Amino acid sequence: MTNQPDPQHLAAELQMVVSRLIKKLRTHSPTAGRLSLTERAVVKQLAQHGSLLPSELAAREKVTTQSMSQILSRLDALGYLTRQPEATDRRKVRIGLTTAGQAIIPAVRREASDWLGRALQATCSAPEQATLAEAVRVLARIVEVD
Repeated sequence: MTNQPDPQHLAAELQMVVSRLIKKLRTHSPTAGRLSLTERAVVKQLAQHGSLLPSELAAREKVTTQSMSQILSRLDALGYLTRQPEATDRRKVRIGLTTAGQAIIPAVRREASDWLGRALQATCSAPEQATLAEAVRVLARIVEVD
């Protein structure tokens, strides 16, 4: 019989480690003083998909539409967003990035991965990195559960 970890204990440990990792990523982020993690994630989503409806952004980032509205208001105030009425339904507005919004994409994409890549190289063997790659796939599935 395999010695399986207690799911509740594993959940508590995973939550603690992920929270600490997020805090660490924030400290190594050049844009952290200007943008929250969710704001940076929205910029990344828009860079990847071109333009999205606010409801699509909220669903992708697992936040309420009200929270997304506040995030978009903040990014808009910074001059990072464009708003274009939907062609088929003028009541809906597609959100995109302005030139200023596009200009921060390289920093947003690079900031966390630079530090994290160096940390992985400094602390993890090749087999451990392979284990983390598998764990990332598992975590991605977990994130999709409602």
